[in-house]
Amino acid sequence: MEAMEAILTRRSIGKVKPDQVPVEMIEQILTAGIHAPNHRRTNPWRFFVMTGEGRNKLGKVLGEITHAENEGLPADELAVKVDKSSKNPLRAPVVIAVGVEPSDKENVLLAEEHAAVNSAVQNMLLAAHSFGLGAVWRTGNICYHKKVAEFFGLSEKGEILAFVYLGYPDMERREANKPDINSFTTWID
Repeated sequence: MEAMEAILTRRSIGKVKPDQVPVEMIEQILTAGIHAPNHRRTNPWRFFVMTGEGRNKLGKVLGEITHAENEGLPADELAVKVDKSSKNPLRAPVVIAVGVEPSDKENVLLAEEHAAVNSAVQNMLLAAHSFGLGAVWRTGNICYHKKVAEFFGLSEKGEILAFVYLGYPDMERREANKPDINSFTTWID
């Protein structure tokens, strides 16, 4: 698949089959990630690959956070929210948490560290698409919660920026409805 074709045809695929993804394919996706642009070569990305029971470990943390943040709800409502949050990582056979661990080097900007990691995620999504996999980049407030960063052993400055859910597609790829580039472009001669 050519690069432009991959960019124009990639879609978020949130519904995937439970079939396992080969480790070699996951490693190639991670390799695509570390080939993202990275000012000052700080390599700020951190990848945490969860399969099998590893997804339940993340689910336990997500459930605990959801419980703590919704304690005022009626018990039955709280139980439903916690159960849903705990099961979120089971939506795909592979979940890759992508974190940023900002450099302490002088002249390194936090925004550039985040940009590098976000670029890595885009590379990963394109690589997954090129292998015929479905992938979706998920976040939400819970993604940035300190307990999530602690679960993955990130420093005080580190945080998770993405949960990439991977698997073989179990839904049709939809056509994109993207606006014309002129809506966002100013040409300056």
